[in-house]
Amino acid sequence: MSTEKENRINASDEISNENKSNADEVCEIIDIKIVPYRFLKPETSEKVLNKLFEIEGIVRGIVHGPSLPKTVYYGPARGTPVNHPYRKSINVKGQDIDLRLLVGDIILTVNVKLLNEIMESIEKILDETLSFKYILIIGIFTKTQITVSDYLKYGTNFENVIDERYIGMVDSRARSSETIKMI
Repeated sequence: MSTEKENRINASDEISNENKSNADEVCEIIDIKIVPYRFLKPETSEKVLNKLFEIEGIVRGIVHGPSLPKTVYYGPARGTPVNHPYRKSINVKGQDIDLRLLVGDIILTVNVKLLNEIMESIEKILDETLSFKYILIIGIFTKTQITVSDYLKYGTNFENVIDERYIGMVDSRARSSETIKMI
């Protein structure tokens, strides 16, 4: 007859064995989340993004923030144009990008082997360009494996056809050209 303590020990042994098998998988990328204390103006966003994308080892970047719609979506003013001063076009690495959101968080997917050098470069860039505080968080904030939404968007057997940077970044109902801009 086993006791409750023995059951807990056996359960923890099983969990540690599962973690060992997961540890055998090689993690090649990791995310760095830049959380500024304020939303970035378009001019500041352009400067920061251009400097960040010059760093060697960055696989992809995602900009996150509240939407800046062209027209009011709902309510009594539905359909009325929204003339927000931050809805502008910025130039990142030679490509014009229409800002459809207020730039808040920036998530950079980077090569884990270069993490320390990249972190130092990011801190230097942010200290030079931002006049306010920010937080840097290291973790996994983006999808790294194929999701159900990917299958809904691309169908079956697409894994070797599309760019790996698109995995996990789809809205199955939206056009990728509207929501994703690869640079």
